Amino acid sequence: MYRTNNCGELRLAHAGKEVTLAGWVQTVRKFGSITFADLRDRYGITQLYFNEELNLQLDANPIGREFVLQATGKVIERTSKNNKISTGDIEVEITSFKILNAANVPPFTIEENTDGGDELRMKYRYLDLRRPTLKRNLELRYKVNRSVRNYLDKLGFWDIETPFLIKSTPEGARDFVVPSRMNQGQFYALPQSPQTFKQLLMVSGYDRYYQVVKCFRDEDLRADRQPEFTQVDCEMAFVEQEDILNTFEGLFKHVFKDVKGVEITEAFPRMTFDDAMWHYGNDKPDIRFEMKIQNLKTPVNNTSLAVLESTGFKVFVDAETILAIAVPGASEYSRKQTDELTEWVKRPQIGMTGIINIKCNADGTFKSSVDKFFNEEQQKEIATKCGAQPGDLILILAGAETRTRKAMSELRLELGNRLGFRDHDVYKPLWVIDFPLFELDEEANRWVARHHPFTSPKPEHIELMNDLSRYAEIKANAYDIVLNGTEIGGGSIRIYQRDLQEKMFAALGMSKEEAQEKFGFLMGAFEYGAPPHGGIAFGFDRLCALLGGQESIRDFIAFPKNNSGRDVMLDAPSAIDDAQLKELSLKLG
Repeated sequence: MYRTNNCGELRLAHAGKEVTLAGWVQTVRKFGSITFADLRDRYGITQLYFNEELNLQLDANPIGREFVLQATGKVIERTSKNNKISTGDIEVEITSFKILNAANVPPFTIEENTDGGDELRMKYRYLDLRRPTLKRNLELRYKVNRSVRNYLDKLGFWDIETPFLIKSTPEGARDFVVPSRMNQGQFYALPQSPQTFKQLLMVSGYDRYYQVVKCFRDEDLRADRQPEFTQVDCEMAFVEQEDILNTFEGLFKHVFKDVKGVEITEAFPRMTFDDAMWHYGNDKPDIRFEMKIQNLKTPVNNTSLAVLESTGFKVFVDAETILAIAVPGASEYSRKQTDELTEWVKRPQIGMTGIINIKCNADGTFKSSVDKFFNEEQQKEIATKCGAQPGDLILILAGAETRTRKAMSELRLELGNRLGFRDHDVYKPLWVIDFPLFELDEEANRWVARHHPFTSPKPEHIELMNDLSRYAEIKANAYDIVLNGTEIGGGSIRIYQRDLQEKMFAALGMSKEEAQEKFGFLMGAFEYGAPPHGGIAFGFDRLCALLGGQESIRDFIAFPKNNSGRDVMLDAPSAIDDAQLKELSLKLG
């Protein structure tokens, strides 16, 4: 064997034992006639001590960073202990060693905090993965995976694989397509999710299915997106929404306790989509802190706080909506700080023309950027509506409803970051329910499915599908699970009758012929005794990143792509040669 022990397990109790270790050289430190080296493997670091005799051998066969080394010696107590590592009470006095493989000087330091930039680290990902940070992330990922599987197994779920080469079907994002050599001119698609397969498994009688599965979407990337990603995909038959929520709330509680040691005993809060949009400006609220958005003028019924209209202040009178937040303890903000917030909301990605502020001073007085339009009594009325307390700062945005709501949502989160309210070590999950079934695509001037076309409407809303003018009222039997302001999963009760599925396709502008061509296999299956069923899928990479206290999923994936969808280590995607193109009957334009 190359080793008797790993580099993370030796302790004082092993003193006097002869051991053989193998791993990578982290550092080498020469002190006159003796040398110390840190040897690293997946399990930890052990200090090696080379005495004068061995030091001469090192002079003849020098070792350097990232050399692969085998070393044999006796475990002894360290004179100068290191309490930062688990093996810090001992070292191994080396009697013999062997260089198993020399190494070039790494392009960046392989340490906790490296000097390598993102692109460089991704190019040499196999080196980056040696860093403790990445090792901890992948260990966390493994633990979450194991925890999820153990929980679902105990509840009788079966892990069933589904195909990767499937038919291209509209599910919201672009498909990755794969040309078929054996079927010239035709293409497979890589699955955006196993949606139709898990529904077919319910028809087949496998009433509790799950899969930790790769999914593929050809869409623009950001920190929490990759062209290929992993989701935990689950489906159950003979269930209603409440059954799904209870089952998977239990799953998340189990994972928090098992992986992070965080016990959540209370039920996850539930919030309707409408409440989330009005109080937080988005459908994935971060409820680690309050600072709810107050609607001072709503476009729904054009009602507003009377004081806003009384002065004829044009900014308020002309606005479609007026939104405000009370920022706790921020009345001491200086003019420079409030001006900086004004510039922040004027940025193109936020798109507002300005911001109005009212300081609720500790002595009960008010000072604002609109003093000449609103007296103190009127400002007090606004403060009361906002639930502001002495010492708070009220921030108001006014304008077009969609843009203003999005801007206030972003401002609330930005202030949460600045004030330290978004603590990565605090976990606040919730369910968002009662989503709209449809949303209007204004560019195409047609209704599209907010989730996907297999989502069932609320039973009491099915009749509304006969009236195009009432589509905006129809609620879906759908739900999302949100953690710390990030959507980590979503699902729905599915349509399981052919006539309702046909009605859904028709509502989305799909002809009978097109529906039959794309989804005839599914609708046909519904005619052979499909049970009521529903499920959920959650983003596995995203959950791991949140449990690891990070925003980006990239460092929780062993070999990720960059923001352009490229694997810079493999240099993929890449061109294929003319012979392959000819074999596939493809011509490049």
